[in-house]
Amino acid sequence: MGLTFGTVSARRAYERIQQLTLTGIADSEFLAKLSGLLREIVPFNACFWAAADPLTMLATSPSRLENLGSGEACDKYWESEFFVEDVNHFRTLARMTSPAATLYRVTEGHPRRSSRYHNLNLSLGLGDELRCVFRTGVDVWGYACLWRAEDAQPFTPGEEQLLAGLADAIGHTFRRSALLRPGLAMDMPDAPGLLIFDQTGALETLNEPAEAWLRELPLTPLRNDNPDIIPLPSELRSVANKARAIAAGRDSGNARARLLMHGYWVVIHGFALRETNAGSGKTALVIEPAKATEVAALIVKAYQLSRREQQIVRLVANGLPTTDIAAMLRLSTHTIRGYLKQIFEKVEVSSRGELVAKIFAEHYKPTLNRDIRVDP
Repeated sequence: MGLTFGTVSARRAYERIQQLTLTGIADSEFLAKLSGLLREIVPFNACFWAAADPLTMLATSPSRLENLGSGEACDKYWESEFFVEDVNHFRTLARMTSPAATLYRVTEGHPRRSSRYHNLNLSLGLGDELRCVFRTGVDVWGYACLWRAEDAQPFTPGEEQLLAGLADAIGHTFRRSALLRPGLAMDMPDAPGLLIFDQTGALETLNEPAEAWLRELPLTPLRNDNPDIIPLPSELRSVANKARAIAAGRDSGNARARLLMHGYWVVIHGFALRETNAGSGKTALVIEPAKATEVAALIVKAYQLSRREQQIVRLVANGLPTTDIAAMLRLSTHTIRGYLKQIFEKVEVSSRGELVAKIFAEHYKPTLNRDIRVDP
């Protein structure tokens, strides 16, 4: 079924979005343009956009929030994502055939079946929501949630289909942007930043380097209604609530998000804290420069290289000819040439020299493949 547009301007906005995903860089300006253009086709009253770490699906930068209130609302949002059984969780959409779904459709027109609708949407004067994950293959590189006012008409199946149709192109924009050659690096704080949260998720204490990290990193600010509370950016709140959910046994995996900022890869770790005699229920965040092992897997996903392709890239970078690579990996030279062709297509180069220059430029050289052994 083809897409239909109510006006000529709506069709033009759709075409501009398609062009933007082909030429744009996933940064704050990109999200602002994308949100504005989409609003011309699919009207909404509030929204949340974010890049995602493809290894953990946690929100990273860039992100954008419109008309969503304070940091308290942001915490409720992530608590509903990690602590509460509900419909249309991003991790659920990531496994679905279609990457987009509306609250009204999934609840068969009864949104009050959703606890998120009760605990978050109504308190903000919002009704139906349209969620979408932006993925390439099985890897999620970003997501969005659009809301309509409580008294507005729900999103239509056609609007849901339209956003789903854009999801792949938007996902590739986020993926490509993880591979951009960085600009000038910032002056990083001398030590990791540490933030401690109490059982309710409220920030309890932080060290001086953490304050420096919060000043330096261009994270997404949130309105803070209490002047005595340090404002915590959206990206940190998602990791902190994931750590709380893991500590409470409501979730699993890693509370970790990697961000490329000012020319440096930075990692935010979330941990559960335990006292020696009993569980404390507290959690902690650590902000620090990302080690090679933290970045390597993400870069591999961004280039969509298989493990064998990674091995071949490293051997090419070491200057080995095709015959030597074939002998080391116990493969035929014909097979190695086939792998090289696939690698060239994925990295968008046409020669070995271009391949090495592109993958191993600047911060990629010490990160990609360092911890991957070449075993036959």
